[in-house]
Amino acid sequence: MHRAARIEDWLHERRETFARKRGHRATVIPFSGYGSTGWVRILCRVLLAKPAKPGKTVRTKRPRSDGRDAGIRGWRSFTSVPVKNVMVTIEIDGQTHLVRADRGGVVDTVVPVHLAPGWHTARLSAESSAVQDAPILVVAPAVRHGIVSDVDDTVMVTTLPRPLLAAWNTFVLDEHARVPTPGMAVLLERLAAATPGSPVIYLSTGAWNVAPTLSRFLSRNLYPAGALLLTDWGPTHDRLFRSGKEHKRENLRRLAQEFPDMSWILIGDDGQHDETIYSEFQQEFPGSVAAVAIRQLSPSEAVLAGGRSQASVAGTADTPWVYGPDGSSLANQLAEHGLL
Repeated sequence: MHRAARIEDWLHERRETFARKRGHRATVIPFSGYGSTGWVRILCRVLLAKPAKPGKTVRTKRPRSDGRDAGIRGWRSFTSVPVKNVMVTIEIDGQTHLVRADRGGVVDTVVPVHLAPGWHTARLSAESSAVQDAPILVVAPAVRHGIVSDVDDTVMVTTLPRPLLAAWNTFVLDEHARVPTPGMAVLLERLAAATPGSPVIYLSTGAWNVAPTLSRFLSRNLYPAGALLLTDWGPTHDRLFRSGKEHKRENLRRLAQEFPDMSWILIGDDGQHDETIYSEFQQEFPGSVAAVAIRQLSPSEAVLAGGRSQASVAGTADTPWVYGPDGSSLANQLAEHGLL
């Protein structure tokens, strides 16, 4: 294991010991998952948190499945201690499965189960924690199109230098102040409505710590419900820093293999990497790409993003690539190709 990973594990072990002495208990933060009629992908994270005080309730307008009710909010998600290697109980369709969280407290596992297409609920718990509900979309075999969308500068406008983006979004900016990209929520909603039951995947290089905040932002701005595929900050077992680009490549390959008969509409921006990653994916899995929609950043946004990608792709009649500054422009072009 890389030295940085060993140091990180040592630090987490010390913090976990201290937190447990202060009475903190394991808490499961559930995330939306997806699957087919014979399997589902379960996603969650286990952290240590203070138990709720007797008689204290969390004031919320509606039930949430993004972790807010679990007592982990905002910047506390980054200061909370992950519980590594903890056993997590998954209950779904009357079946119980036990899986082990990774060294960052993250569970990303596939569970065999036979479910009808539509939304279902998995019940998750760890140690003696309260049971948390995770929504799961089961995709029907007949569904032929899915949607994959980037997040930063695609569904939300960041207007920050990339090196400062993660810290600002996590520690400073409330989700109420985040700015949605004009027309993008309508575009994704129309794409999802064009193929009922199609999965919507939000693929980002952001950390799992921001998932609750990001889920609330998407819901508040009327983006269609979907699974978040984020990553875990810090070193891996063999390298000092995780690769955001490789995270996207691996998950796109996984989606192509999990749904071999489905083609995806890929949505991103022209700030550095999305065009290259999507082009590589199309070359590797040509039958898995229905279209690519790239939001063009404004000149100031491009400067903050570190420049524009030079990998502009013309596309073909069967697999169009469309470019535009907002969701409305992209929607009009996709409609011309019969995708809306």
